Amino acid sequence: MKVAFKVDNLNEMSAALAGLAEQLRARQLCDDDIFASRLVSCELLTNVIRHSGEEAELVAELFSDRIVITVLAKGLEGVNINTGVPDVFAESGRGLYIIRCFGEISPAAEGGLTVCIKIHD
Repeated sequence: MKVAFKVDNLNEMSAALAGLAEQLRARQLCDDDIFASRLVSCELLTNVIRHSGEEAELVAELFSDRIVITVLAKGLEGVNINTGVPDVFAESGRGLYIIRCFGEISPAAEGGLTVCIKIHD
């Protein structure tokens, strides 16, 4: 299964992520994996839309043992993915930490970020 979409505002993002969740649910993934996929996607897309004002493209691919989510956008170029643990009282800056709690993050070859989430059996 492969899902791809482009968004440039939070309303479109919310609707597109609901569609992604439904497709994962139709493939009988557990609720934890659907939640992780949606949260990771939401963090990445929200940061692009809010901080850069750019359009973001999401590509999610489901494999037998993992979900690979790639977000491509100009706003993600040069993002430092090796940040430390954020201050728990900070009002922002926790997105990459949250993403790392659910999967492995790496730069995408096309100029974005890729997150690999292992799915439960």
